[in-house]
Amino acid sequence: MAYEAKTNVVDIVPQKSRLRLSLNMACHEIDDPRGECKDVTNLGRWGNGDVEATLSNVEDLPYVMGLVRQAFEKRRGNGKGDS
Repeated sequence: MAYEAKTNVVDIVPQKSRLRLSLNMACHEIDDPRGECKDVTNLGRWGNGDVEATLSNVEDLPYVMGLVRQAFEKRRGNGKGDS
């Protein structure tokens, strides 16, 4: 499943006990105070982007949506350091 603005923003891959999200932005661009995102640059995963986040319980949904929002803003052209 993918959501896009100008390009894909986030790809969601359902797994047995969680959702794996690929955020379409560079790892150095994400503001992740919890340090939960993983840099998957050059790892050959399904999805677009270099940032992987996971959602395994509903209590973390607001935090994960904040990460997704950053990728959305970046793809829309409102992110810091747009290229």
